[in-house]
Amino acid sequence: GPYFTAFPNLQEAMKNNTPIYTKSRACTIVPNFVGLKFMVHNGKDYLPVTVTEEMVGHKLGEFSLTRKKFTFR
Repeated sequence: GPYFTAFPNLQEAMKNNTPIYTKSRACTIVPNFVGLKFMVHNGKDYLPVTVTEEMVGHKLGEFSLTRKKFTFR
């Protein structure tokens, strides 16, 4: 089955709409995560990810980029 981490503050986040901080980028997004805000670690800092219906089945890390955008000077 899909790999996902048990978030201890999931119920609190659903009630108060507070973001869930996680370093678990490999966690599969399940349908009851829809509408929640996650702060996903990219190796340096936490980037905001708001889960939508289309994200179900994907991993949290897919939506938190780890590399800087290239800019030519």
